[in-house]
Amino acid sequence: MSDFKSLGLSEKTLKVLDEIGFETPSPIQEQAIPMLLGDNVDLIGLAQTGTGKTAAFGLPLIDKIDTSLNETQAVILSPVRELALQISDQIKLFTKHHRDLSYTTVYGGAPISTQIREVKRNPHIIVATPGRLIDLLERGIAKLSNIKFLVLDEADEMFNMGFKEEVDKILTHTNGTANTWLFTATLAPEIRKIINKYMTDPKEVKVSTGNKVNENIEHVYTIVNQRDKAECLKRFLAMDSSMRTIVFARTKLGSQDLAESLNKAGYRAEAIHGDLSQQLRERVMGRFKEHVTETLIATDVAARGIDVNSVTHVVHYDIPDDIAYYTHRSGRTARAGNKGVSLSFITPREKSRVDFFSRKLKIDFNFIKAPGIQEVKEKLITNWASKLAATEVSDSEDFNTLLESASTSFADLDKEALVKLLVFDKVANLKFTNTYDLNAKPRSGGDRDRGDRGGRGRDRDRGGRGRDR
Repeated sequence: MSDFKSLGLSEKTLKVLDEIGFETPSPIQEQAIPMLLGDNVDLIGLAQTGTGKTAAFGLPLIDKIDTSLNETQAVILSPVRELALQISDQIKLFTKHHRDLSYTTVYGGAPISTQIREVKRNPHIIVATPGRLIDLLERGIAKLSNIKFLVLDEADEMFNMGFKEEVDKILTHTNGTANTWLFTATLAPEIRKIINKYMTDPKEVKVSTGNKVNENIEHVYTIVNQRDKAECLKRFLAMDSSMRTIVFARTKLGSQDLAESLNKAGYRAEAIHGDLSQQLRERVMGRFKEHVTETLIATDVAARGIDVNSVTHVVHYDIPDDIAYYTHRSGRTARAGNKGVSLSFITPREKSRVDFFSRKLKIDFNFIKAPGIQEVKEKLITNWASKLAATEVSDSEDFNTLLESASTSFADLDKEALVKLLVFDKVANLKFTNTYDLNAKPRSGGDRDRGDRGGRGRDRDRGGRGRDR
């Protein structure tokens, strides 16, 4: 295993890597960085999310920028604004000692006027989502004819989200001599067409292209009817007050409705989806990171770029169709060496989906029952009683006066009667929508019960007229 110094990076870049604690390059970094530091190379990087791709292309890109030129030399294209902002944060970190290097980030959901001013200053690097970059190209603001490097990050995601037309259009605005660095988890036919049309004798690096799942994740599932999923989630949350959870829903509307339902039941939950402005999204994420919110409801697209190390559980409220989406979702837990749980809510006819994922991913899924209402009540009462018993009592004069008043009212009650009264009062205030058994039995027939699944297909989180979906 080499170190970063042996890869050929500049002293300025090595200095910042040392300061932020980057010691050993990941496999994708070890293979890609020396190639990209060379002259005039097109590159295909086959790697999953979380393998260190941003540093693999970001570090050599920073070293190759000529800061003596006041012109845009590189564009990094990202499928969604969340990932674009994450890349931008990494660029900011890596350029600490490259003080003359400038960059900007452009994406939908933010005022275009501010971004126009930034692009007019000719930043050396532009990090962009396809829709917003097209807007700037059509306005004549962004000019790509002189760029030297074009990075397509998460290329398979861009095509899955329907950005083929936009990517084609962006590529036609380049001068045809720019080096293209394409990073993807899969080589779908659409991506091969881009490679054949726009790339010249590309070199290829390949690491972890299989859908490898973090070994610290426990995979479990419960079988529940679609109509009972919200109640089932509330019971799981009630059973473990320490849960910090990202819940994946299929649609924007479904995520918002679920968040409202949880809040009405007393749980601190918020939804994050494509209809939120960037400012509001940042507020929601800030509250989740600061533990003000304990449960985050997200669609697949909106969850791109979420990086929170303390997530204990991922809940697949609607199990995905695609294996890659299952691994991406599950990877939001068990970060930084922690352990995590990936819990799938499946309807009676979706059992075959779990079996399929188990075979393909070579992981075990364990069945767990949805908590019964009596089990939940016992847990809540136990937690309440333990917290009450550990409470430090004030010894002020005012409190002692109140204590005497209460003691008079309870004078005829012994300890057993008083405890009975307290528990009865607490239970009376526990609110549950349904009290019946939520567990359902699997049925044969595959995954064709559309009514039970609440609609087929993945939510693309599209907002507006095909821009920055």
